[in-house]
Amino acid sequence: MSLLARCPVLPVVVLDDPAQALPLGEALLAGGVDVVEITLRTAAGLAGIRALSALPELHVGAGSVVVPRHVDEVVAAGARFVVSPGLSVSVLDRAVELEVPALPGVSGASDLMVATERGLTEVKFFPANLLGGVAGIRALAAPFPGMTFLPSGGVKPENMADYLALPCVPAISGSWMVDPELLAAGRWDEVSARAADALRRARGAVPVG
Repeated sequence: MSLLARCPVLPVVVLDDPAQALPLGEALLAGGVDVVEITLRTAAGLAGIRALSALPELHVGAGSVVVPRHVDEVVAAGARFVVSPGLSVSVLDRAVELEVPALPGVSGASDLMVATERGLTEVKFFPANLLGGVAGIRALAAPFPGMTFLPSGGVKPENMADYLALPCVPAISGSWMVDPELLAAGRWDEVSARAADALRRARGAVPVG
């Protein structure tokens, strides 16, 4: 199964405390979301990925992977895919060597040409809101008909349906359902509720030609 076909919503998590990881994962599963990206923006990221490996039904990936060493570290911790803010050939090569799917960030046609040369069919469009949003993806998708996009950056409940209405956008990523304040307060029921609401919105989006 392609990464973006697993679930139309990919929560992007910034952990401040690895102890938040397991209850977070359980809360997302309770809301129907079975994929999550744990970023390496904090020291708790790696430990959080390791803790979530205890939930085999949760497809855990690592975000903010920017150098090949990060690929080694997150795979050793249990990550099943890697996400980057930009496109790094060395990161992609290391991911291939370790047989882990990679989702590089793209911001323009040159990035997409490199991704296409590498045989990729799924990329992250980041930062989506600063790159023209829906119109930006539509323009870039035209010369790359085989590519699918994960918009990230500025995606919210209010605009996610606009992105998902594009046939080349099977999923979106965002952080509102895993807000750090919710995690710090242990408001796991709210995380589940927001995840479930995001899924309902995503599944209600109607693709347009």
